[in-house]
Amino acid sequence: MADLKDTLKKFESVAESADPGKLKGINAVYQFDLSGDGGGVFHVVVEDGKMTTVESAHDNPNITISMTAEDFNNMLDGKLNATSAFMAGKLKVKGDMSLAMKLQSLLG
Repeated sequence: MADLKDTLKKFESVAESADPGKLKGINAVYQFDLSGDGGGVFHVVVEDGKMTTVESAHDNPNITISMTAEDFNNMLDGKLNATSAFMAGKLKVKGDMSLAMKLQSLLG
């Protein structure tokens, strides 16, 4: 099982390969709360077309996404669809749901 640092590297790799045009107009803080083996908390600041990943909790995120680290990695690998995970209760969202939809379109 990957540890949090491995997961962050994978997330950054997926995010870097995404269409940068999809980041335009998004100014938000996404917090990820990953449970289980390899879990932890990190946040991503999206601002002015750029994405910055920080390995810590944020004081006031616009959205918090909670799931197991295993499911998050499966989602990044394309093995788990975010909408299906949400509908099955594997992915929980607290905050601005429209930001979750934007993230899904960004990460594919």
